[in-house]
Amino acid sequence: MEQQTKMVYTPPKHILSAATIVLNEENEILLIKGPRRGWEMPGGQVEEGESLKDAAIRETKEESGIDVEILKFCGIFQNVERSICNTLFLAKPIGGKPTTSPESLEVGYFPIEKALAIVNVSNFRQRIEYCLDESMHPFYVAF
Repeated sequence: MEQQTKMVYTPPKHILSAATIVLNEENEILLIKGPRRGWEMPGGQVEEGESLKDAAIRETKEESGIDVEILKFCGIFQNVERSICNTLFLAKPIGGKPTTSPESLEVGYFPIEKALAIVNVSNFRQRIEYCLDESMHPFYVAF
């Protein structure tokens, strides 16, 4: 009897995420306060079979309660060592209301200067600045 070798599927070790910089009509930025990293833009991992854009919309809704319309793709930040690609989109709110979730302890809109002051992960601050500066689009930052 022939012995069959079973192929074991090993999922890729890369992580792809999508995040939004959401600006309301008052030019304030939507931020969530996560349990691990403090204040940041909403976003998270792209699921299998999901587009980057759809993931950005879904993650924003899940983490903040806000429905958004994607206005444009801004760029990518790649954490080379950890194999994480973070895609960033500019968006505007089209519905919903700020609501916390298991991933967000607080949710709110902040004037740009205040938002940049309360985002503690410097790389996240840089992501917001790059997204707000259209002359930088599209950007690719490897770190």
